[in-house]
Amino acid sequence: MRRTWFQILTPVLASIIAIVIGAIVVAAIGYNPLSVYGALLAGAFGGWYSIGNTLAGSIPLILAGLGVALAFKAGLFNIGADGQYWVGAMTAVWLGYHFNSLPGWLHLTVVLVGAMIAGGLWGGIIPGLTKAYVGAHEVITTMMMSYIGISLARYMIEDGPMRVKGYIPQSAKVDKSIWLTVLISHTQFTTGIFIALVAVIVTWILLYKSNVGFQLRTVGMNQRAAKYAGINVPLYTVLALGLSGVLAGLAGGVQMLASTDHRLVDSFSSGYGYTAIVVALLARNNPFGVIVAAIFFSALNYGGNNMQMVSGVPASLTDVLTGLIVFFVAAERLIPMIGTWYRKRRSGKHTLNVSEKG
Repeated sequence: MRRTWFQILTPVLASIIAIVIGAIVVAAIGYNPLSVYGALLAGAFGGWYSIGNTLAGSIPLILAGLGVALAFKAGLFNIGADGQYWVGAMTAVWLGYHFNSLPGWLHLTVVLVGAMIAGGLWGGIIPGLTKAYVGAHEVITTMMMSYIGISLARYMIEDGPMRVKGYIPQSAKVDKSIWLTVLISHTQFTTGIFIALVAVIVTWILLYKSNVGFQLRTVGMNQRAAKYAGINVPLYTVLALGLSGVLAGLAGGVQMLASTDHRLVDSFSSGYGYTAIVVALLARNNPFGVIVAAIFFSALNYGGNNMQMVSGVPASLTDVLTGLIVFFVAAERLIPMIGTWYRKRRSGKHTLNVSEKG
């Protein structure tokens, strides 16, 4: 129980410390921290339009963050979620404007499953197999595959077969029958949120209520012990990176069916795959924590734009907050060290007072 509270409080404290340091930075450059943070909050939650955009931005972060968290649980660092996201989006679009003779529900299923398979293969085949059988570090391989995936998707719309006629590099639109339904008008907040929530529940069940999840976590905690216990470590290494790619690919597919363009364009991605790493870290790889962390970072993104317009503080301040949060979450040992130092200090003062009185 104490460990659970520690896991919850550590990212909360890290976020609070980062916000306080951010306020000091804002005050140091001559702005009022209260008005700046007020503008940030108003931009993120100051009305249905703002709330809708914040929640819309959290959907791809939830899905990609789940993928990164799952890999972390298996002791692997999937830094290539952005490439898997692009490959999933590219596949979803291609399937979305082909096969449009299928019934809507079947076409939608084909598109999303196709995006998941593409992302899973992109994350699991080369990075997974090379990690499992020749020891290639997954940070290098997933990152290189990410660059290749992004470049491939851009080629497909700039000079490749997916480009449609016109001056702007872009693909055709996916069929309108499979566009996700908008839940708050004039925003991109769609029924994709339900897909994300289902993915969270399925990932939680997979990790904590299934034999496969137990073996994935065992491999993540200690590969030697897992091997000694008879677990096929190479198989679960490939599986973990593949499932991580499945979720990142799904993020790209869902985003493609929810965006206002409904087509692949050069500016499609906002670096969701990289932000997903921070989301997973802040959530401490807990699937339900990923929801909160994704909304938090989406709020920073959308609120930061409003903060810049209202108070004049550069929106890049949110990047500073993000960096500070990552630092304090990563430096989790600092918090118990500070607690131990404080208790020792108080204990020392108490002993000194007792001896003086005695």
